[in-house]
This record gives sequence, structure tokens and C-alpha cells, in this order.
Amino acid sequence: MSNSIQEPAWMQEPAVRKIPKEKLLFLQKLVFESSTLSQKELLPFLMALAQKSKSSNISFSKEEMNAIIEAIKKHSSPAEIAKINQIMKLMASRY
Repeated sequence: MSNSIQEPAWMQEPAVRKIPKEKLLFLQKLVFESSTLSQKELLPFLMALAQKSKSSNISFSKEEMNAIIEAIKKHSSPAEIAKINQIMKLMASRY
């Protein structure tokens, strides 16, 4: 099956190669959809996404999350890294 969309560089990192593609694509969608959200909009978005991940039976181990976050950060701008850190801080405060 051919994919017409170029796979992001972070998905090609050795640390994430063993993580199923559907999990990586789910996170890629999160990154794209949350990139324009304000602080006020981010928490409801994350809560809805958490619900969607449960209904889709998508979950991540702590090791998977750490590998993914580090892979994404390698290919991110300082502004994107700040946004990732903001999301991680919000998620840590909720769980």
C-alpha cells in the first residue's frame, strides 16, 4: 500500500522504529492539530484526544512516550519544543 504523504523525519528515528505505525500516526495528528491551539484550547483538545485514544485502543508505555518525545524534539524548532514541553506539563498535571 503506497502512502502519498511523506513520513516525517522523527518517525524514521531508530528509537521509534519498533513502535507500531498507527501509534505514531496518531501522535503526528496530535502535533499537527494542536500546533495552532491556545493554552485555553489545549486542555479540552487533549482531553478529547485521550478519549479518542481509549476508544481506538491506542495506549503508550512510558518508554514509548519518552522515545517518541525525544525523536520529535530532535526535529523540532525551539517554538515547537516549547509547545511539546507545554503539552507534557499539562498532561503530567492531569495524570
